[in-house]
Amino acid sequence: MTREKLAELLNLSPYFLGQIERGERKMSVSTLINISECLHISIDYLFFEQAHINTNNNVLHSLINKCSEKEVNIIESLIKLLLPHLAR
Repeated sequence: MTREKLAELLNLSPYFLGQIERGERKMSVSTLINISECLHISIDYLFFEQAHINTNNNVLHSLINKCSEKEVNIIESLIKLLLPHLAR
């Protein structure tokens, strides 16, 4: 996505968005939330580069909630094994 397209979606000027990217300007919390929602990534990822599932209707989340602690641990181990082999 281009800076211009993101700025348009956020109702910001491309110049202002560029200043935020370069750390020349600060943004409001509401702008941070809008960026997170627009890009479909968590605020944690924006700060720490650690993605968390960021949806209100998440099938995976609902399935995991039905699992026992032992099953969740097995699923976590499987995901850790698979991640290095997935195309990023």
